[in-house]
Amino acid sequence: METKNIMIVGVGGQGTLLTSRILGGIMTDAGYDVKLSEVHGMAQRGGSVVTFVRYGDKVAEPIVEEGQADILIAFERLEALRYAHFLKSDGVVIVNDQRIDPMPVVTGAAEYPEGILERLEKEHRVYSVNAMEEAAKLGNPRVFNNIVLGLASKHMDFPREAWLKIIAEKVPPKTVEINQKAFLTGCGE
Repeated sequence: METKNIMIVGVGGQGTLLTSRILGGIMTDAGYDVKLSEVHGMAQRGGSVVTFVRYGDKVAEPIVEEGQADILIAFERLEALRYAHFLKSDGVVIVNDQRIDPMPVVTGAAEYPEGILERLEKEHRVYSVNAMEEAAKLGNPRVFNNIVLGLASKHMDFPREAWLKIIAEKVPPKTVEINQKAFLTGCGE
């Protein structure tokens, strides 16, 4: 199998690293060679967090080059726009339709761009979900990342049961049920 490349981007505290570990777990269980690379940046201060997940028969290095990502999973709109140049021409963007103002916007030094999803749709296949709203309906806003992952899973060839098993292994025991429910919500169930 040709190596597949996934990027997960977000803001510190959004569950980017947990999501990469879930992806790595499902791919390893399926028998693939997997390489993960986590770039934390200013994660503790709300800065960008980028994770690369590469899998295939044999993966040489963990970094995804510009123009090579098959899937970009973005937990925030501006982060999707910021990293869209990493996508292949036929790549897919999965985006949480949420706005989190970066520090330059908070301080007034910059403005948050308008029409981000529309701009992305001009060049890429974009699938968006208001995962924060959906997670609130489930009673726990913190599980929004598994809603986004559920939507992304529709663009990967792993069985639903495998996803649910890995989620149960990677999240805290008390939160397994709500995280699995969030994932299924993202899948459209």
